Amino acid sequence: MDEIHGLAQRLAAVPQFRDIPLEGVVSIIRMGELLNYSQGEIIFYEDAPCAGMFVLVTGRVTLNKLGQAGQEGVLNTLEPVIMFNEVATLDGGVNPVSAVTHTNCRIWHISRENMQALIMQYPQIGLSLLGVLAMRNRQLVNYYSDLSFLSVHARLAKHLLDLSRQGEQPIDRRQNPIRLMAARIITTPEAISRTLKAFNTSGLIQYDRLEIQVCDRDGLIEATQIKF
Repeated sequence: MDEIHGLAQRLAAVPQFRDIPLEGVVSIIRMGELLNYSQGEIIFYEDAPCAGMFVLVTGRVTLNKLGQAGQEGVLNTLEPVIMFNEVATLDGGVNPVSAVTHTNCRIWHISRENMQALIMQYPQIGLSLLGVLAMRNRQLVNYYSDLSFLSVHARLAKHLLDLSRQGEQPIDRRQNPIRLMAARIITTPEAISRTLKAFNTSGLIQYDRLEIQVCDRDGLIEATQIKF
């Protein structure tokens, strides 16, 4: 099997392409390009002209926003196989976020013009994108609610539960350093360090330089309710 057909099978897992015959997905792939990125590379910048549509094939990507003072907020961390930068591709405006590779990545990219042609040819792609945008909107509303009403303790407790898949697996600290956790819940690295120590002292978690282990899942869930 050549690389294009192998990739087509992977892209068929993306909801937008799921109902398209495999040969149709092969044709779609040929309308774009496959790109390789190293860890820490910028894929596109926030507020720059529309960069087109992307599908993460391998690796991890973070979607970031910058505050007026230059502070970084991580809105989402993407894992394969997923499409991103839908908003700019649909409305033709600037990129609403920056995308940065968290690991080495292989990414399929298609221009806005070619994506618009695909939507005309396969209307189900456009309909599927509406569902994706609705889901992302709900995520942003929940994110805003957490920032507005929950303390740093509560936000970090929720984040640790998410990273550990509700306490079922250790959290790799090399993949989730304090700086990145701070950016994800919009606080300072110092606040993350203090809160991790408090959780450790109270027996909710244990941690060392390599990983964080949830010890008291119910207690951590209770901590997610702490208000400002």
